[in-house]
Amino acid sequence: MYHGILIIHKEKGFTSHDVVAKLRGICGQRKIGHTGTLDPEATGVLPVCLGSGTRLCDMLTDQDKEYVARLRLGVETDTQDMTGNVLARQEVEAGPEQAREAALSFVGAYLQIPPMYSALKVNGKKLYELAREGKEVERRAREVRIEELEILDLRLPVMEMRVVCSKGTYIRTLCADIGRKLGCGGAMESLTRTRVGRFCLKEALTLEQLQGMKDQGRLGEAVLSVESMFESCPVLHVRPDLARLLDNGNALTVEQTQERERYAPGRWVRVRRPDNHFAGIYAYDEGRERYQPVKMFPEQD
Repeated sequence: MYHGILIIHKEKGFTSHDVVAKLRGICGQRKIGHTGTLDPEATGVLPVCLGSGTRLCDMLTDQDKEYVARLRLGVETDTQDMTGNVLARQEVEAGPEQAREAALSFVGAYLQIPPMYSALKVNGKKLYELAREGKEVERRAREVRIEELEILDLRLPVMEMRVVCSKGTYIRTLCADIGRKLGCGGAMESLTRTRVGRFCLKEALTLEQLQGMKDQGRLGEAVLSVESMFESCPVLHVRPDLARLLDNGNALTVEQTQERERYAPGRWVRVRRPDNHFAGIYAYDEGRERYQPVKMFPEQD
């Protein structure tokens, strides 16, 4: 069984669940999870976790993300992108500078209402399922954050922009909100996710490339180790006679580590077994005077 992370370049036409299903066949294992959905028509970076790496899914979901999106002004659709049914068309009366200012006004925190065509659940049912039934329910606005917004190309009625944003941000909704602010409506024409946390599009591999690596017996080369996610964290080794403590995820005193180093409270450290094998992430608890486990990563085939 593989344990770690694959950086997938998701292509058009695949859902995130399609990617996971195909990877189960390529990797020959069922324990696989993705780290946040991409619309079927969107492309780009999709980190996928394997084996014990699935315990990273929530951590990767929380990472900031970067996108390149094309917005078409003057049209509104029920899905907020150009795949949906057109609800209205209007002339774009705004000039380039006004359109630029409207887009840049969203930098920072703003309240965003999630779209009906999304995987969010209301009373146990996904919003897109309700939308397909012709139902619309009230959605509570959520605070999201646009860290950066750069206009890459502006030839009205089309605007191309690079967006760095917090988790939970819908770029489709951002496009619709920009169009609404300009009074002409807007819909997303295309979307590419270029980065998730530290993972960039240039290092991502397509499913076809991964299948080729499997056929050559080289699939393991594409799997990033779980520990590589924590390269900035210092390392501690448990004492050789106490390796069993890691099997149950027990806390560790400073004296139970080979280095006997006490790091700042709350700072994450990588704890390894005596054979240098990565076991999990710990953080020092000053009140208890010991390292408490944050997350363990047992590798069991």
